[in-house]
Amino acid sequence: MRRVLCLVALALALPAQAQNTAPDVFADGKDGAKVHVASGLVCPLHIGLFERDAVGESDPESGTAFCAYSALDGVYGTITIARLAGPYDPLSAFAAEFSEQEGTGGKKIGEATVRLDKSSPLVIYTRTYQTATLEDLSYRVLFTGAAVNGWAVETTIEFADPRDAPVEREFLKNVYTAAQTGIAAR
Repeated sequence: MRRVLCLVALALALPAQAQNTAPDVFADGKDGAKVHVASGLVCPLHIGLFERDAVGESDPESGTAFCAYSALDGVYGTITIARLAGPYDPLSAFAAEFSEQEGTGGKKIGEATVRLDKSSPLVIYTRTYQTATLEDLSYRVLFTGAAVNGWAVETTIEFADPRDAPVEREFLKNVYTAAQTGIAAR
C-alpha cells in the first residue's frame, strides 16, 4: 500500500516539473527593444509617446505574435505579426474584430488603402470605427494591415480624435517603417 501511495504521489508530481522547451518568440534587442525572432520585426521600448507594455505569442499554433503599447490618456496600440500562407486579405484577417466593433455599436467611418509616402511600395489597408463621442472628441479604433515580405503586419490603435491624431499617425509611420526595414524577404 505504501508503495502504491509513493507511485501515485510521484505521478502527480511529474507534471509540475514539466518545462517549456519551446523557443522564445522574441529576443532582447538594443535599448530595451524586443525582436520577433522569426521575422526580424523590432518592437522598440518606445514609439513616440507610446511605451511597450507586453510582447508575446497570441496564437502559438499559427505563430502569431504581438507587441502591445500604451500612451497617456487612454491611447493604445497593438502590433500583430503573422506568417502568411498565401496572399494577404485584410477583410478576412480582421473579420472577427470588425464583427465585434459593429456588434458593440461601433460605426464604420472610413476604409481605404494608403501609403506611408508617395515613394513607398507598401500598401496599407485601413478601417476606422467610431466607438463614442464626448464633447469635442471622437473615440475611434483604427485597424491597419499590410503584407511585408511574407508576413502580415497589423495594428489596432484606440485613440481620441482630434486630440490623439498626431500620436496615432506617428505610431503607424514608425511601425510600418520598421516592418519594411526589419522584415527581410525569406
